[in-house]
Amino acid sequence: MRTLAATATVCVCLAGVGLWWSAAAGPAAPEVLRLGAPDASPAAPPAGATLVAGLDKFRGAEAPKPVPPLAFVDGEGRRVDLDAFTGKLVLLNLWATWCGPCVKEMPSLDRLQAQLGGDTFQVVALSLDRGGRGAVEPFYAKTGVGHLALFLDPGSASMQALGLRGLPTTLLVDQEGRELGRVEGAVEWDSPEVVAFLRQRMGHGAGPARDRGIVKTGG
Repeated sequence: MRTLAATATVCVCLAGVGLWWSAAAGPAAPEVLRLGAPDASPAAPPAGATLVAGLDKFRGAEAPKPVPPLAFVDGEGRRVDLDAFTGKLVLLNLWATWCGPCVKEMPSLDRLQAQLGGDTFQVVALSLDRGGRGAVEPFYAKTGVGHLALFLDPGSASMQALGLRGLPTTLLVDQEGRELGRVEGAVEWDSPEVVAFLRQRMGHGAGPARDRGIVKTGG
């Protein structure tokens, strides 16, 4: 592991390795923490941490591409496939309670789901905590998260399936199950800029209208 000092230092930890580098002078990039860290008590946001107000870090796909098949479980342990949300614009957020930037942005994701969630939009906050429900449910209760459903990937299968480099990572998935782009790092998800962007995307796409608002679970 090597450390380079510069005006603004940013830590971005990649899956499987710790890689440190410095950012050029200017606004600091959103923090992204390494995957595969051991479970611990919910992380406190780093001192002085701030959220990116908008989507300046959004990396749009050159062309919408199908999201690989992805399955996880809900709070009751029932299988949920991502394609159960076909017909909705989906904000798929990969996070963990040990990730400070993830913890920092979770309230704004909860408010976003309260504001836009319904037949045409869904926040899917998918936890990679190894402790599963036992780690996430108390965190939701402690932080007052009340609008996000429990979705769990304790085996971190989504890490490889989606090519994640770190947490938090958020994918925007259209009504036909195609990735429109992704953000690495924390965002103020209910800021006016982001809400306007998502409302515009909610009006696009002609995915199947059947079963809208219903999440199909297996088992």
